[in-house]
Amino acid sequence: MAGGFLSMAHPAADLSGIAGNIISFLVFLAPVPTFLQVYRKKSTGGFSSVPYVVALFSSVLWIFYALVKTNSKPLLTINVFGCVVEMVYVVVYLVYAPRKARLRTLAYFFLLDVAAFALIVVVTLYFITKPHQVKFLGSVCLAFSMAVFVAPLSIIFKVIKTKSVEFMPIGLSFFLTLSAVAWFCYGLFTKDPYVMYPNVGGFFFSCVQMALYFWYRKPKNTSVLPTTSDSISPVSITAAAGATQRVIELPAGTHAFTILSVSPIPILGVNKIEVVAADQLDGIVAADKEHQQLNNKPEVVEITAAV
Repeated sequence: MAGGFLSMAHPAADLSGIAGNIISFLVFLAPVPTFLQVYRKKSTGGFSSVPYVVALFSSVLWIFYALVKTNSKPLLTINVFGCVVEMVYVVVYLVYAPRKARLRTLAYFFLLDVAAFALIVVVTLYFITKPHQVKFLGSVCLAFSMAVFVAPLSIIFKVIKTKSVEFMPIGLSFFLTLSAVAWFCYGLFTKDPYVMYPNVGGFFFSCVQMALYFWYRKPKNTSVLPTTSDSISPVSITAAAGATQRVIELPAGTHAFTILSVSPIPILGVNKIEVVAADQLDGIVAADKEHQQLNNKPEVVEITAAV
């Protein structure tokens, strides 16, 4: 790899390095829509700056590793780009974050990106002999990368608990999987275990995220609305055009009500919500029961998304 990207001395390593750069480029740019929204709203909206501070530390750490190793141009180029992008994210966050979040971000930045990185540089250059510097620094990068790849466990647990993939975009998980594969191949072909092994964990956790996404992404097709007790005023709901009216009972005196959907999509298929006078209750209930007997179907109100 000493000849750079276009050297064909090791074509497999060169191609995997190029693929890793292209995919990682897209991964680094994934938060751009979020920060464009921050810029428009002039507010960070309460989200954390920790992922961007950690990503910045990871980039500078791998830049240092690539410089010490001297023949890892693909690692150097993509992490220089990543360092610049993550620094921009941190600066934008500092500009628009509230005072408390801004001070917390500055504390994280100086603790991790300045103090911790400076300590690693000093130890590597002045306390580790030159033949062992790559091994020591590679071990530090390996340990930190594994810790970063384990971080998605919190998102995985959140998805399982809430049964919602709202906070786990499939596009990012997909590109992280491709990135892990590309950099694993690069580490394999260049016989660099410090690049290869962390991406095994990255590939595993990214695949788990995608599997959870496809497991939980489908909304429920039907919702059953139970009826309540007696002494109530009725409400009938027409679920779709041509559907049968159902009586959903509410406590007496209720003038306002809310329909909550268990589906992650809005209730778009409810075409009509009709409040029925109490003296019409007998006729509606009788018609509803007659319809159920004729069709011999369970009493289910189906709420579907409008096409």
